[in-house]
Amino acid sequence: MADFLEFQGVTKRFGKTIAVNHASFGVKKGEFFSLLGPSGCGKTTLLRMLAGFERPDEGRICLDGKDITDLPPNKRSVNTVFQNYALFPHLSVFDNIAFGLKVAGRPKDEIESEVEKMLRLVQMEDRADHFPNQISGGQKQRVAIARALVNRPRVLLLDEPLAALDLKLRQRMLLELDLIHDEVGITFLYVTHDQGEAMSLSDRIAVMHAGVCEQIARPAEVYEAPKTSFVASFIGDTNFFDGVVSACPEPNYCRLSIGGFAEVLCYNDKQKAVGDRVNLSVRPEKFRISVDPPAGAAPRLNVLRAKVEDIIYSGNHTNYWVSVGERRVAIYQQHLAYLLDEKPIRWGDEVWLSWHADNGYMLDDSAPVDESLLPPKIPQNAAAAGEAK
Repeated sequence: MADFLEFQGVTKRFGKTIAVNHASFGVKKGEFFSLLGPSGCGKTTLLRMLAGFERPDEGRICLDGKDITDLPPNKRSVNTVFQNYALFPHLSVFDNIAFGLKVAGRPKDEIESEVEKMLRLVQMEDRADHFPNQISGGQKQRVAIARALVNRPRVLLLDEPLAALDLKLRQRMLLELDLIHDEVGITFLYVTHDQGEAMSLSDRIAVMHAGVCEQIARPAEVYEAPKTSFVASFIGDTNFFDGVVSACPEPNYCRLSIGGFAEVLCYNDKQKAVGDRVNLSVRPEKFRISVDPPAGAAPRLNVLRAKVEDIIYSGNHTNYWVSVGERRVAIYQQHLAYLLDEKPIRWGDEVWLSWHADNGYMLDDSAPVDESLLPPKIPQNAAAAGEAK
């Protein structure tokens, strides 16, 4: 399927700051596509250029084969849902939704029919006569979405639309947004800094960092096969192991020599040769931690001795931080079958750490990650309640 929306080498500068740096990617018709990244990465600037509120310094933007770079906002068939709702306080819910149709000079019976369809879509029929100060934040967001959709835009832009809502309301609105997208079938371009939102809603995600799209892929691919250290860090938690290929004992696998660490086996999807440097990412849930050595000798299983430094028990899972030589490793252990009469793992215990060679992923870079740009992580140096040090 050809791309419905295209950014072709788009660059935007504000003074000496490059907000967007040669962004080139396409969005398919009807796709739910998310721009994900920290504040200042360029995602909202891309959205504003598509909406016509900013003009690129370089590059072109095309919609359904037509260059819209120089068109004014009202000629683009693109509508925006803002974080602050931007509802008219003196108009009722019905009149807020009808506003665009009235401006366009649509007949009265058509306006009533279209607004009633939108009210049903966002489940606000019983609030049609209410004013914005009489409805909740979630209801205001629904009205804002209905107002943006009633003119039947070809692309709906959503700029951090759930950021002002509390957690439970945000979770409910995620489901409703997904249902609305399925119902109307138009292209959604969604801007967020929240990884959970992007992962749960999107057909594809563009992860942005310092004005550059570092990876564009399906949510599962972004998580399981991150291209760069930034993507691996920004989407969930991970452990980085920077080493050198010491041997390639079999096709598609290599051994890494890592400072302060035993040699480990990893899948060699990048076809690295002996002597090449490798930055390896291993997600915390890929590890297994146990008091006893892993039973049997599973092929390609890395097994190491470690010492427990920190533990946080969280009901359905436990987070461990262990030291392996000079390395600190984070582990996420889900409680699929957690028995109270099992011997517990405690702070200071010597344990066995294992993971399969296929569960590490080689990254395209080895650049250090700026921790200030990343989402909050599970706090370190914290022991579980009842696990006295």
